Amino acid sequence: MTNPVSDEARVIPLRPTPARPDGPRPEPAPREPLWRDLVGEVLRRERQAQDRTLKDVAGAARISLPYLSEIERGRKEPSSEVLAAAAHALGLGLGDLLSRVHGELARRTAERRRPAAAPHRPYRGLCLAA
Repeated sequence: MTNPVSDEARVIPLRPTPARPDGPRPEPAPREPLWRDLVGEVLRRERQAQDRTLKDVAGAARISLPYLSEIERGRKEPSSEVLAAAAHALGLGLGDLLSRVHGELARRTAERRRPAAAPHRPYRGLCLAA
């Protein structure tokens, strides 16, 4: 007895195909902010608040200007040593920088979780005042 072997490959999809590819697609969930984006935003905001240039801060931190620019734009994930150097160049400690980034993350996360405002309905109950 011989078993004939097919020349066709068996394909097992990794993701199920949508039932109706032309139907309405559900809205994607809002993307959680990346740490590197928040770090960059906080560094840039602090640098601009001090009216300092990228060149000035990069020189003080001993970081190349293009690299600091990429950090500020969220394109690079800097090491803790680079973050500390950038923070110190701005007069901050590493803990100060990370605390500000954490605050920004907490604020944005709270905004994402906040439900849409319910329509305002006047209160028709009893109110007692002394």
